[in-house]
Amino acid sequence: MPTQVTGGSGSASGDRHRWQALSVCLVAAFMTLLDISIVNVALPSIRAGLNASEGALQWTLSGYALAFGLVLVPAGRLGDARSRRAVFMIGLGLFTFSSALAGMAQAMWWLVAARLLQGVAGGVLNPQVAGFIQQLFRGAERGRAFGALGATIGIATAVGPLLGGTLIALAGPQEGWRWIFYVNIPVGLVALPLALRLLPPPMRGERRGLDPFGVVLLGAGVVAIMLPFLQERQWPGAAKWLLIPLGALVLAGFVVWERRHRSPLADLGLFRRRSYALGAAIALLYFAGFTAIFFIYTLYLQNGLGYSALGAGLAITPFAVGSAVAAAIGGRLVSRFGRPLVAFGLVLVAIGLVSTWIGVEVHPGSGVAWVTALPLLLAGVGSGLVIAPNQTITLSEVPFTEGGSAAGVLQTGQRVGTAAGIAAVGAVFFATVAGAGGGWAAAFRNGLVVILGFVLAALATALADLAAGRRARRIRAGGGETARAPSARPPA
Repeated sequence: MPTQVTGGSGSASGDRHRWQALSVCLVAAFMTLLDISIVNVALPSIRAGLNASEGALQWTLSGYALAFGLVLVPAGRLGDARSRRAVFMIGLGLFTFSSALAGMAQAMWWLVAARLLQGVAGGVLNPQVAGFIQQLFRGAERGRAFGALGATIGIATAVGPLLGGTLIALAGPQEGWRWIFYVNIPVGLVALPLALRLLPPPMRGERRGLDPFGVVLLGAGVVAIMLPFLQERQWPGAAKWLLIPLGALVLAGFVVWERRHRSPLADLGLFRRRSYALGAAIALLYFAGFTAIFFIYTLYLQNGLGYSALGAGLAITPFAVGSAVAAAIGGRLVSRFGRPLVAFGLVLVAIGLVSTWIGVEVHPGSGVAWVTALPLLLAGVGSGLVIAPNQTITLSEVPFTEGGSAAGVLQTGQRVGTAAGIAAVGAVFFATVAGAGGGWAAAFRNGLVVILGFVLAALATALADLAAGRRARRIRAGGGETARAPSARPPA
């Protein structure tokens, strides 16, 4: 039986098992994050297998993202208030079950419903992972744990097209798409008993309220803001964008409600901490660009150059390798360098994107995957130095008892950023393809310009944090204090 963990570093037995517990968490997180990107290369196979319309295919992608983002904060709060282990296992079991449903789908409505259920399960599970890291680790070890999580995020996002292409190549284009869902089943069945044995049980203490009205307000606001981005190509006209100010008004009501509620869904006071507020802004902006790269690159390769699903997945591999290696390294270095490491990573991403742009300009033909391999590797290294260190710094001053809900808010921003980024980049990409004198290579280059804009905005935010930290240190030094700015480096 696992020993109860009562503090940031756990008990003796909990310490012995914390890395094994983290491994279980990362395997589960990998599955849920993989399913954000793996479906992209399977869309032609799904269209052929289920005679799907373009709108239905879009909902296999956007429905998952919407449901995922919708439940992150309430699920994080539920884990903090009750039992992270129980909520994690419910999410993992539901994800395994919904993966089986998706693989067995006989019609598009069935697949879309299963994907919505998958999204809910992924959103329930993921905030618990960050909550467990906050609970089980501290100091430099927490940075290494978040580094492992960052590597998992990078690998899952980037390797999805490769794994999806491989499964479709092995199982055939007609039914191969089913195996991108079936592959989750054995992993989930193995992970469930390990989670029960290794993850810490709930801590003793007062059971806190769950704020159901706050859940409704937050959910309505998130749906109103995300839907226009997710359905940008399916809903013609400009009226859909009116949902964004409506969602903003609902979220303003949520903020007012939370400030008055005795047991709020999310501690909005965290945004008064520079480490959290600017870290969340960096995450939102970076994810807006980061995930759109794979979206337009696979379209360019498959639709524009006739690459197979497997070939398109292999072309993304350099980014995945660079991201995985650098995330593990970044997790070890963040306690020493702090936010400057994130800024350096963003600079590398920007250089990699510019180099990729030049490569496609010089050689836009079928050998483009070779030309862009090194630039994408560099961008992947930069990405690994952004995601994990930024998450470590952003959550560094969050009490571990609030780790799940704080991570839920952070990840909700990432999902909103992802939706907005794909919509903005996709609009430029498809407009270029359809326009006179356009083409797939030009569309990809124009999309990269938009992505670069998001990355540079994230870099500007990181630099603003560094400047604010220097001012705070000068003020403290002038007052005879030596304390450092909270977001410069995570506390030990």
